[in-house]
Amino acid sequence: MEIKVGIVHGPREIVLESEESAADVEAAFGKAVTDSAVLALTDDRGRKVLIPASRIAYLELGQEAARRVGFGSL
Repeated sequence: MEIKVGIVHGPREIVLESEESAADVEAAFGKAVTDSAVLALTDDRGRKVLIPASRIAYLELGQEAARRVGFGSL
């Protein structure tokens, strides 16, 4: 699933592909915002992105089951 995170006063958004479900990401986002904590997201290659919840402008969640194109879809 593609996740886009807009950052307050940031020129670009953070875009990553993740294996997490939309419900899991939404729950983590809600918990981070209510606790004024850090939102931790892991992409499909195992890299972790940490974003302070106070700096998040918006969170956009894409389709969970996007069709893959190319050699990686085999």
